[in-house]
Amino acid sequence: MHYKSFATALAAAQLTAAQELMRFGCSQLTIDRIDPLVNPGVIGSPHMHQIIGGNSFNASMTPGVLDPPTKSTCTSCTYSEDFSNYWTANAYFKAKNGTFKRVPQVANIGLNVKGGVTVYYIRGYQSSAKVTAFKPGFRMLVGDPANRDPKKVPRGLCFRCEANMQQTPFGGAPCTGKDVPGFPTAPCGGGWRVTVTFPSCWDGKNTDSPNHKDHIAYPATGTFESGGACPASHPVKIPQVMYEVMFDTRQFNNKADWPATGQPFYWSHGDNTGYGIHGDYLFGWKGDALQKAMDTKCSGDRCPALQRQTDAQAIACTKSQMSKDNIGDDTWLPFLPGMDGVVV
Repeated sequence: MHYKSFATALAAAQLTAAQELMRFGCSQLTIDRIDPLVNPGVIGSPHMHQIIGGNSFNASMTPGVLDPPTKSTCTSCTYSEDFSNYWTANAYFKAKNGTFKRVPQVANIGLNVKGGVTVYYIRGYQSSAKVTAFKPGFRMLVGDPANRDPKKVPRGLCFRCEANMQQTPFGGAPCTGKDVPGFPTAPCGGGWRVTVTFPSCWDGKNTDSPNHKDHIAYPATGTFESGGACPASHPVKIPQVMYEVMFDTRQFNNKADWPATGQPFYWSHGDNTGYGIHGDYLFGWKGDALQKAMDTKCSGDRCPALQRQTDAQAIACTKSQMSKDNIGDDTWLPFLPGMDGVVV
């Protein structure tokens, strides 16, 4: 089982997984072309996203105006006090005739949600460390959709080509071993596990910044995993948020359908390299629930300090598109959504 394997990998690094990380599933809330961080107020943002979390997700989510725990009536996450929103780009397969079809997402090992994302909150690997939960209005972005340079992909963002749907043999901790910063170049029998990991240090003052990145930082020395200290400019240790997105590429594994050179996959923003991998986060936990989770060292997707809903309740929480687009599930699209007339 993936979680046990991951816990084993952490234990090998002298970490106590049961104390250090929450891992839970969030079903698909919606697939929509809106982005309240990068394109606030715009219905029909430049590219499509897959979104999970609270159903108050909207094109405009101004801090102090829209409070997710107050405005949401449900969440697609199994922890029912988590009305945060988490989103990434969608992946598409391009056929030889130039048409596109969306690559579906599936639940991760050990979780019974529908598509969506596996969310981790990792408090750090020193059990005595103080970890400060995010404040209302907090949001952040990691990665860059315009990037096409593998050397510029941030640490903790990567692809794993799984040999089978059971994810065996286990490939080690995220972004190690054979993991790569861009789209895998060969068919994967178990699809991809895409990992998006955010920085774990905060300036302690700003819940956002103009580029949604400057208020957060990586440890000044070492790594998060090694217990590296936060820089003086960003001295507050926050939970390390990590996404795992499971893309089921099996229906596209016939090499006869691939181009003569290269590989046939694209991010929804037109990137054929994969190096434009990125993720967005908007905090929305109810009250002090996340701080309680950090203080009591919650693990997995069940914790006495938190309220949990059933998997079926999480799956039932969905939201209609605001930007009415064909996402390319049942039909082949002539262009990527929002990129009509643009040949990629």
